[in-house]
Amino acid sequence: MDAKNSQPIERINLLKVPLDIVPEDQITEVIYNRIKSGKGENIVLLSLWDLLRARRSGEYRSFVLRASLVIPISKSLIRGARFLTGKTPVRYMPFDFVISLLTALETREYSLYLLGGKPRILKITEKNIRQTFPKLRVVGRYRGAFKRNEEGLLLQAIRKASPSLLLVGKGVHGGERWIARNTGILNPGLRLWCSDLFEIFAERKKRPSRAIFDRGLEGIGYCFQNPLRFFRIFPYFYYKLLLVVYRLFKR
Repeated sequence: MDAKNSQPIERINLLKVPLDIVPEDQITEVIYNRIKSGKGENIVLLSLWDLLRARRSGEYRSFVLRASLVIPISKSLIRGARFLTGKTPVRYMPFDFVISLLTALETREYSLYLLGGKPRILKITEKNIRQTFPKLRVVGRYRGAFKRNEEGLLLQAIRKASPSLLLVGKGVHGGERWIARNTGILNPGLRLWCSDLFEIFAERKKRPSRAIFDRGLEGIGYCFQNPLRFFRIFPYFYYKLLLVVYRLFKR
């Protein structure tokens, strides 16, 4: 898509948390524009549980509010946005969004740095990414469980490599908060917390099928993997109650 013809991304608020409406046919141009900005641009893949966390956690809330892109990944968020605003954001499957992101980067031979995961998982992830995206330059990788005294050298290495995209996965102390805490130190470029994506790339974990995801049922599978997730039914009801309260009182 020609940048001159691309439409500005619309940001809406759902329960005082931002969501961006990014049409699928504009995602590539949006990514290019963010990279060309010359600034550090954080991308958040927002689930329902992340939204509830962003309402109460000062540090995480600040991270989400300052993010360049906030992409909804839960069907409940789409329904809630439609209920309160009448607008329908585009929902992305996390894996598909990252594939679109890497595809866009490869087209212009941009670069990637991988941070997180266990050494073996990280090595396989890098290998598979190189095979799938041969023109994408992987300029570095580092395991997730690094020691505190290694952090300074790690940040220096990332700045020196100057990746177009920094993918951060499990094992990094603080998770996505690590990105927030080091935003001012990291190089300009895109940063994305990708949770268990490295395990998926390394074929150690399966992603939900498209049919399951489209129905919004992917959480059921996660509950069987971790039974404690069944207790998330209570914050889900709380979310539904919040939607009704905001609708009635137009807060």
